[in-house]
Amino acid sequence: MSDQVRVRFAPSPTGHLHIGGARSALFNYLFARNQNGSFIVRIEDTDAARNVDTATEKLLESLKWLGIDWDESVDTGGDYGPYKSMDRLDIYRKYVDQLLAEGKAYHCYMTQEELEKEREEQRARGETPMYSGRDRNLTDEQKQAYEAEGRNPVVRFVVPAGEEIIVDDEVRGQVSFESDGIGDFVIVRQDGIPTYNFAVVIDDYLMEISHVIRGEEHLSNAPRQVLLYQAFGWKTPKFAHASLILNEERQKMSKREESIIQFIEQYRELGYMPEAVVNFIALLGWSPGGEQELLSMDELIEQFELGRVIKAPAVFDTAKMAWMNNQYMKEADDDRVVWLALPHLKKADRLPEFMSEQQKQWAYELIVLHKEKMTCGADIVELTDLFFHDEIQYNSEAQEVLAEEQVPEVLQSFAEQLRLIDSFEADAVKQAMKAVQKETGYKGKQLFMPIRVAVSGQKHGPDLPKMISLLGRETVSDRITALLKDDDS
Repeated sequence: MSDQVRVRFAPSPTGHLHIGGARSALFNYLFARNQNGSFIVRIEDTDAARNVDTATEKLLESLKWLGIDWDESVDTGGDYGPYKSMDRLDIYRKYVDQLLAEGKAYHCYMTQEELEKEREEQRARGETPMYSGRDRNLTDEQKQAYEAEGRNPVVRFVVPAGEEIIVDDEVRGQVSFESDGIGDFVIVRQDGIPTYNFAVVIDDYLMEISHVIRGEEHLSNAPRQVLLYQAFGWKTPKFAHASLILNEERQKMSKREESIIQFIEQYRELGYMPEAVVNFIALLGWSPGGEQELLSMDELIEQFELGRVIKAPAVFDTAKMAWMNNQYMKEADDDRVVWLALPHLKKADRLPEFMSEQQKQWAYELIVLHKEKMTCGADIVELTDLFFHDEIQYNSEAQEVLAEEQVPEVLQSFAEQLRLIDSFEADAVKQAMKAVQKETGYKGKQLFMPIRVAVSGQKHGPDLPKMISLLGRETVSDRITALLKDDDS
């Protein structure tokens, strides 16, 4: 194994890229770039029953969207390929044969029914269920008899008895496991396909992986992998197991949980900014040097150290994710925010798919008007609801404002001033409001609040003259006229 830092992200192509997987990829990427090392994306596709045809492409697309690039993978190639497990079966076979020849692995012919019966008997005795080692020392005659019955064996690894297995972890320090609690585990299934724990060791060794950085859920795999490294006489890579990610109730997150957006593709579809998602994910179990929370990719690379990865579980704070994306959107170019939000107005049938230049300009100004309040592109639909309905429902708060003594006079004056202006641009609307102030003597909240509530139904919102300008002369006049009629009646 070389001294160069070489790390990998090795997902299974079973679905979309999950937040937990994205964090593992990001931590590996940041560490590799910080150390001037190599970042490899390898596809662990040995579980054919769970594989999804398009998953690999979608995983790579999600990584690219996050701004994570790689040095070697299925699409770019490299000196250590192939980079898909199922393309490496001949490689694995050589090492399986080596363990069998050295007596460190053996064929096991037990059926699923026999294994389950064995486990039930162990539970009845109050023992931890594990494989008993029944077939470890079969004679040739016994093997032939099983094969005559049509049994296809698995290959199991011989776990040495009475040993303490030490996993040196960069995050957790030394973690100890007892070999007697593991049992001889399967390294090749009946169909001849190696299991994850076997394939990953062979791949990591041959690809000269220096550090294995992954989630805490893989810590239980580490002792099996250490045993395999020892059986081959290979140097073990450095392990670093990042903490679990919990939901806001501090429970382990389920992929079926709907209160949290869990897949990177969903963030992309909702109009999140990838820089914000990366920033947020980086802080799930890692702490920067100072108090700064908004960090660019370059800043994350510069500051990333395994020593700052935290052992305590990380809590997924949805409000913080929304806040962080809002901060990035407020700083983004207007063109980019419009690009993120506009598809959502079209999807909601608020705007046509093909727009005139005038419609495009109106939509652009509408989105930019609400930029400060957006936590993602999809928010634009709800934020702009009042622009797409002829009538407004005034809630109790709005009605309380409209019941104030000066309101009819202010609205009557404002309606008249709007009729007098030629242009309906924001500056002209602003001048009309100043004229109302001069004519009625009302100013501040007594002036602006009735106008805002009358035209929008809301006490708070974006810049008032710009909002009125975008609502348009006819809509604004109709709303004010309707209110004044109701007041007269």
